[in-house]
Amino acid sequence: MKTRLIALILTLIAIAPFAQGQEYRFEIGPAVGVSGYLGDLNNSNLFKHIGIAGGVLFRYNANSRWAIKANALYVGLKGNSADINTRFPYSQIYEFSSKLVDIGGQVEFNFLNYGIGPKYKKYKRISPYLTLGLGATISHSQGTYMGLSLPMGAGVKFKLKERLNLGFEFTMRKDFGDKIDGLSDLNGVPHSFAKNTDWYSVGIFSITYEFSKRCTKCHYVE
Repeated sequence: MKTRLIALILTLIAIAPFAQGQEYRFEIGPAVGVSGYLGDLNNSNLFKHIGIAGGVLFRYNANSRWAIKANALYVGLKGNSADINTRFPYSQIYEFSSKLVDIGGQVEFNFLNYGIGPKYKKYKRISPYLTLGLGATISHSQGTYMGLSLPMGAGVKFKLKERLNLGFEFTMRKDFGDKIDGLSDLNGVPHSFAKNTDWYSVGIFSITYEFSKRCTKCHYVE
């Protein structure tokens, strides 16, 4: 009896590295990083005044290539006209410190089949990806401003364990308005959307935990 039990344990240990990884549909976790600003008070150096960014990510994994992500982020932005060559009317000096709440969704495309599983599925534990989406921005600077933003960027994911993921993502976010810095048309020339100067960047590290097992009965993927 003992011999059979020992043999069973050794067999399980031997086949464990080759066992199929369980797939999960959702993941959630915190994110933290830095932010940058381009606009009326900074037209060249995105990293002139670094801010802090952080929040929560929620992701639905449609399959190993495509995912849909929602985010709720706090973003700090800063700017000062004394740091740039642009001269404003009456030689005025402008500066701002703005706090943003960024809520939005993005679609992600993985370049590789991201995940852990049997060899025939050709999963990779690391994959770069592209992302594009739409967000809502609430800014508090010289009053409250609400508008839409267009996040676009790239990132990389690494599967630390079967249900644990590490990630880094950098996105540029085009603001649909011109007031995230509390300033607009400083030279007295109104801007159209095409010439709007307000952008902000977010570079974040994240760690997410997967949950909700995907059904794989009879080789059918939910």
